[in-house]
Amino acid sequence: MDYFKNLQDLLKIERQYDSDVYKELMERSSVNARREEGITWYPIAIRDTELGRGDYLNVEVERTTHHDVMHQLRAGVPAALFSNHDPKNDRVEGVITYQSGNRLKINLRTDELPDWSRDGKLGIDLLFDDNSYDEMQNALKLASIQYDKDQNNLVQILTGKKSATSNTGESKYQNNKLNTSQQEAVNKILDANDLAIVHGPPGTGKTTTLVQAIKALNKKDHHQILVVAPSNTAVDLLSEKLSEEGLNVLRIGNPARVSQRLQSITLDNKISEHSSNKEIKRLKKQAAEFKNMAHKYKRNFGKAERDQRKALFDEARKIMKEVENTEQYIINDLIAGADVITATLVGANHYTIRDLRYGTLVIDEAGQSIEPACWIPILKAQKLIMAGDHLQLPPTIKSDEAARGGLSTTLLEKCVELHPEAVVLLNEQYRMHETIMGFSSQEFYHNKLIAHESVARHTLFPDDSALSFIDTAGCGFDEKIEGTSATNPEEAAFALKHLTNFVSDLSHHYTTENFPSIAVISPYKQQIEILREQLQHAEPLKKYSDKISINTIDSFQGQERDVVYISMTRSNSENKIGFLSDIRRMNVAMTRARKKLVVIGDSATLAQFPFYGDFIAYAEKHDAYKSAWEFME
Repeated sequence: MDYFKNLQDLLKIERQYDSDVYKELMERSSVNARREEGITWYPIAIRDTELGRGDYLNVEVERTTHHDVMHQLRAGVPAALFSNHDPKNDRVEGVITYQSGNRLKINLRTDELPDWSRDGKLGIDLLFDDNSYDEMQNALKLASIQYDKDQNNLVQILTGKKSATSNTGESKYQNNKLNTSQQEAVNKILDANDLAIVHGPPGTGKTTTLVQAIKALNKKDHHQILVVAPSNTAVDLLSEKLSEEGLNVLRIGNPARVSQRLQSITLDNKISEHSSNKEIKRLKKQAAEFKNMAHKYKRNFGKAERDQRKALFDEARKIMKEVENTEQYIINDLIAGADVITATLVGANHYTIRDLRYGTLVIDEAGQSIEPACWIPILKAQKLIMAGDHLQLPPTIKSDEAARGGLSTTLLEKCVELHPEAVVLLNEQYRMHETIMGFSSQEFYHNKLIAHESVARHTLFPDDSALSFIDTAGCGFDEKIEGTSATNPEEAAFALKHLTNFVSDLSHHYTTENFPSIAVISPYKQQIEILREQLQHAEPLKKYSDKISINTIDSFQGQERDVVYISMTRSNSENKIGFLSDIRRMNVAMTRARKKLVVIGDSATLAQFPFYGDFIAYAEKHDAYKSAWEFME
């Protein structure tokens, strides 16, 4: 079918681009440069080894320096142990099975550590993740076959061939913890035969609603439910909340957040606590003893020694096969007892649950999920619940060609358009002052959002305004373009000076302990670098540095702060605004603030674009428009 053929073609373009960028980075970069890019841990020390499944070796390593460098190494991704003495040849590939803090475990495709691992400096390189692309391509192929043969009702509905159906009004769910629209969403989910969509704008309690809906589904159907999301962090949040509600949750894969509750619901932890695990430990110890004996026979000894070495290795393998069988028995037992299984989209095909089928699948953060990845779990379910907000940031697509071709359009967006009858909007938000919320509601949500009374008029102190647009037009704060990124050093300096004065006002109402949280954000990475550098020299702000975060808009999706400053950066005579034209990014930026939003920008450049013209008019209507000249000394 053309629908899936088109997706497969776009995914091939994305994969090739991603692979080329990765190869270029690996070939051209030194180990130190790769470390700064976050794809290498170096140097590392080996802390422990043990036999794993098959002939593979589990190795625990620790990075011994550069602990503060951000990185992309995480459980489930392919990686390689290497020696910096001869990194091209001295390397063994495997998969990271666990990562927390400065330690990780890697399952290496070898049964013993190579000789080179005992000398020279060692590191771990992230490898290109072919597995995720393979899983997505295979899912698209299978979906295409099922569509052509009319084998899967859900495939026909999601591609628009059939309509979604529902037993509307059958469920009478009530829960005084939920507001009216949240209860309506749970009823929509319970009544749906095949598809329900929860549209959750910022601060509307989407996670709370989903958790109660999953609990109600479990009570109604007594079927196992699969709950997935694109990121480990989103999966962790749901796993924890579901567990707190008393459901038996099994978290497949390793959590990004390390909390006691999360650890206790992971598959690894539940295996370790299972009554049959003592037998596994006993067998592993026995196998290790045989291997240690075998290692005493060097390969260059005579035939008798070689035969003895082989016999000992064979015995160790035989025992490890027994370990595998016992592990499989435990895994099957744990899976059978779970109410809810949680994983990432790709993790839904983890070897332990690959062949499972589910009555209901829940995809959270569906607005940030690349469509091909969604098909991996969808093919395992009869009914789909999607939750998210297609009016916030879409998933990151690395290839511009693939994005233009449609890969950046999510399945959530398509289904909202195809099946409006399956959508319910959560319309009451618990985050923002009503004036901060109002513009977003007007531009994106047809003025349907309302602010809960607990937040509608909350401010930082009496007579403080919740919204300010500070217009830098005519101040001569001109942007500078460096490569693809824009900067505006004078606007950055103005923003921090304004923040300094405002922090001074706040200090009369708050102590350093209960001081409000503050974010300074910009769409441009280079502007963020300038803001961070200038913050280092802003003496009055140092006292509150642990309360102030400076980062890109994208990094704040899903987060909130009491105060948010946005440095718009663009200011030029050609009225070019670059990717400020992506108004979904601005929807995220403007809805992070609880009690105060300060937007700093050049109206002469911005107002040429209707969205920003509307925002400036909205600010004027709410007496929130100021000229930067008013703050000049």
